[in-house]
Amino acid sequence: MHPFRSTAWIGTALVLFFSTACSRISAPETRTFTMGDRVELGHLVYTVLETRWASQLGDGPTARVPQHRFFLVRMNVGNTGNGRAIVPNMTIEDDHGNSYPEVRDGEGVPEWLGFLRPVTTLQAAAGNAVFDVPPAHYKLQVTDEDSQRSALVDIPLSFREEAPELPAPGGEQR
Repeated sequence: MHPFRSTAWIGTALVLFFSTACSRISAPETRTFTMGDRVELGHLVYTVLETRWASQLGDGPTARVPQHRFFLVRMNVGNTGNGRAIVPNMTIEDDHGNSYPEVRDGEGVPEWLGFLRPVTTLQAAAGNAVFDVPPAHYKLQVTDEDSQRSALVDIPLSFREEAPELPAPGGEQR
């Protein structure tokens, strides 16, 4: 075999090898799940249960008013690992690629999930994560305990808002 041909063949083989090797170590594909699905990322297991919109949190003059609207996402997050894990903060993305972080202050949020969420082995955190966003279709981005792998949870656009308690005839609260 001619030395030039063998060198060219080895060079081509090396280029193909490294190009396929590099494509394998690229970031894993982000999967999209639907609400209610069990989303396992590392030792964390997420389940998004329901959502609702709120035009304010709390009542009267101390009520919190959002810049856009409050979007509450009720979920459970479990830990299947050994020891304690911190559930990373989440973001939501709209269909135009805009991303919004969680609201850091949970004052007035019913069953607030918290901003720092430690969970121990076989324990779950349950409650609402809250976002201040314009009404739209969103996907919730969740990550593993090391923020290395992520997944999206598709949240259909729904305008369910908590119904206020109305006084019943006779002055009793329902």
